[in-house]
Amino acid sequence: MATARRGDASRRAYDRIRHDIVAGTLAPGSMLSENTLARELGVSRTPVRAALSRLQTEGWVSIYPQRGALVRELTYDEIRDAAEVRHALETAGVLRADPERMDALLTALDDSIEQQRRDLATGDFAAFNERSLIFHRTFVELSANATMLTLYDRVQDRQLQSTARSAPAIIEDPEGVLEEHRALVRHARDRDWVGFAQLLDTHQTSRHGTVSRMRAQH
Repeated sequence: MATARRGDASRRAYDRIRHDIVAGTLAPGSMLSENTLARELGVSRTPVRAALSRLQTEGWVSIYPQRGALVRELTYDEIRDAAEVRHALETAGVLRADPERMDALLTALDDSIEQQRRDLATGDFAAFNERSLIFHRTFVELSANATMLTLYDRVQDRQLQSTARSAPAIIEDPEGVLEEHRALVRHARDRDWVGFAQLLDTHQTSRHGTVSRMRAQH
């Protein structure tokens, strides 16, 4: 029973810390103290230590003994590399979309955009971030290719981290972000994978501050 309680406390600590990183509340470069986190979460240091260890394994923080855990700042290459993987898989999903899946999935994306609008309007950036991840993943899901989805899921934490890093730019222009999402859905609905690829490239580079190798080659 005591082990189960420790597990529950560790899970709660993990969920809370990860949520705050995704929301941008704990910004890259923040040093996290076990004692402070334990006091704020109302748990002992043991579950906090376990939560931070898991977050380090997932690439969210770097632990420094006797100092605390540093919220990681993604490198430029990490952001761009993950964006390029996502770009390739999302575009391939639109290109190879299963016609029988199109209507239901794209209608769900229309609903998602409205929910994203509400998230940003109410200041719930963590909810927007998670919903945006699912939104983009759905383009891969159009292909009905399980291997593509597995590959995409391997970089989902990088997507969450990258979007959290870009929170100020997104919050400053929420309607611009949502309009780009609407346009991506329109391209997918029209089976215009070339237009989709070009817009997705612009969307990624403008929102996450990277330089497009795709455009640089032309």
